[in-house]
Amino acid sequence: MQTRNPMFDDMARAFSGAAGVAQAAGEEMRAVFRSQADRIVAEMDLARRDEIEALKTLAATALERVEQLEKRVAELEGRPAKGKGAVTSS
Repeated sequence: MQTRNPMFDDMARAFSGAAGVAQAAGEEMRAVFRSQADRIVAEMDLARRDEIEALKTLAATALERVEQLEKRVAELEGRPAKGKGAVTSS
């Protein structure tokens, strides 16, 4: 016949409580670390990914427009356009 030992029950409850406290402390540490990291990033004034992608699109569009305008100017001046692969002589 097996009986329950109250000492073991108390130890099991204590360990369960300690595990809960440790888990809560870990979550609190993660929250504090995340807020500190967010603060540091905000102070560094870093650009977000969507801002970088928008700038890349804007730069590509501007580059295409510049190439079009260079061709147009060359046509109006009656000389060959400088472009990708174009050979110029000086």
